[in-house]
Amino acid sequence: MKAMLFAAGKGTRLKPLTDTMPKALVPVGGIPLLERVIRKLIDSGCDEVVINVHHFAQQIIDFLIDKNFFGIKIGISDERRELLDTGGGLAKAAGFFNDNRPVIVHNVDILSTIDLRALYQEHLEGNAAATLAVSERPTSRYLLFDNTNRLQGWVNETTGQTKPEGKTFDMNEMHKWAFSGIHIISPALLQILKTKKGKFSIIDFYLAQCGNMKIEGRCMNGEKIIDVGKITTFDEANAFINEMRMQGK
Repeated sequence: MKAMLFAAGKGTRLKPLTDTMPKALVPVGGIPLLERVIRKLIDSGCDEVVINVHHFAQQIIDFLIDKNFFGIKIGISDERRELLDTGGGLAKAAGFFNDNRPVIVHNVDILSTIDLRALYQEHLEGNAAATLAVSERPTSRYLLFDNTNRLQGWVNETTGQTKPEGKTFDMNEMHKWAFSGIHIISPALLQILKTKKGKFSIIDFYLAQCGNMKIEGRCMNGEKIIDVGKITTFDEANAFINEMRMQGK
């Protein structure tokens, strides 16, 4: 399996830690986030990973060299000239994925108990253009899925804004799920993505495609998902790591 790991973000929510290092190298439980996610990807069957870099990019590259690239093939998608957001970053790196297999996409600041191997298999069996790991956690911004778990739209409950623009939704008929930052994208959708240029969100891309292609949500309510992209979640993240250690994971 191949994976794309988003590690280019500036980590502004983690200041002052990210004043001197990239978010990807911030340690949780004594181990950098980047290493934790790479090892999870390897344990899930990934043998090739592409990592995008921007903020303190050379620190990430030097870290990978020091770790001998964890014994797998790791490519670098260099965004030092321009940070491209999640959609633009995946589009820039899409040329790495040329073997007609789905790609696991993972944010570097997400720790979880999600079984990536099982999610990948469910994606294959579901024949979706993309499979998004989602949950019912509280947030102000939700993805909207119909009763077949197919993506229909997005809503910001604070502002009332919805996407796609002009489309109305009966919220009683929708599953409102929060995106986890973990998803699997098919070769067919990657081909469309390759035609896109510049900076854009992968979620906006999915919303533009969901009327024509099956973009599916997999609800992970039984799993632990922690966004370590902000200082306030560090205690929770460290507790999660300690719990995993006690379970021998």
